Amino acid sequence: MVSVVFLFTRSFLDYTVIGYLLLVLVSVLAIFLDIYAVLLAAVLSAIIMDFLFIKPYYTLHVETAKDALLLLLFFIIALINGVLTYKIRKANQLAHAKEAKLHTMKLYNTLLDSLSHELRTPISTVMGAVGTLQEKSAQLSEENQAKLLSEMEKASLRLNHQVENLLNMSRLESGYIQPKMDWCDIKELTYNVLDSLKEELNLHRIKVNSPDYLPLFKLDYGLTEQLLYNLIFNASQYTPKGALIEVSIAYNPEVSFELEQEHAMTCIITVTDDGNGFPEEEIDKVFDKFYRLQHSKTGGTGLGLSIVKGFVEAQKGEVSLKNKEEGGGAVFTIAFPAAVMQTNSISHE
Repeated sequence: MVSVVFLFTRSFLDYTVIGYLLLVLVSVLAIFLDIYAVLLAAVLSAIIMDFLFIKPYYTLHVETAKDALLLLLFFIIALINGVLTYKIRKANQLAHAKEAKLHTMKLYNTLLDSLSHELRTPISTVMGAVGTLQEKSAQLSEENQAKLLSEMEKASLRLNHQVENLLNMSRLESGYIQPKMDWCDIKELTYNVLDSLKEELNLHRIKVNSPDYLPLFKLDYGLTEQLLYNLIFNASQYTPKGALIEVSIAYNPEVSFELEQEHAMTCIITVTDDGNGFPEEEIDKVFDKFYRLQHSKTGGTGLGLSIVKGFVEAQKGEVSLKNKEEGGGAVFTIAFPAAVMQTNSISHE
């Protein structure tokens, strides 16, 4: 097709210029095609050059030594140029593949290191406590036995949390998550989460803000409970003792949710703290899988916030993070386009 276009220009365009353009075409093809196709393109371009653009036309005969040398050089350069361009492309592909493999290995090592700490610690605690109870149960006071059982319970809950995160990430990546929407009391759900985290939050100040009246929202109770658990747990682990963790629930009555209003956010949950906040240059990365802040304390798998994002998006919601403008601390905002049931009208019926 390109040669046909050039054919109309041979009366006023020197054939050497057309030769350069054909060389460029071979180079471009080498970027996209396999090596054999590139070699075929180089051979065909030399034949086309001779047949259509070097006199006498429409024959492979070459009249002058100059044209023969030009044609030979064109063929050699086309071959070399095409092969080199193909080799460069393959080298770039290998480099990108190697870089991706190194990145994957880095993520794998990060996960392995984190898991070795996060899983081994509670397992060691449980095994140590069980061994102590088995060997010295008769020598231990009831108070010490109760302490050991409490430590075992804490370690088991911590272990269960990590396993849940791993299973949830596996479900997200496999596309297995299918929200089961039902009417949820978000205030009750929030207090249930806080109750399950009372050990982690016993050194923090907790505040829940919500209007006197909240409707029921149609959400997946399990997914919403887990993502809120992860946010509050994360705040409890990475804020100083005595820090305030505040959960605010808001209903946007300006919006009447209908099917055609997919982005009408009716339910808004905000989790804030007065800790140190996040480095501004890392805020865009915190929801990435396995990502952990630079210079953060040891432990953690970097899965909690990525699961939050996955569970929010599975319910067609949005999640965002920013630092407080004053006083320091982080602000996580979750918004859902949830259908609403007005319970106050029901109670008056």
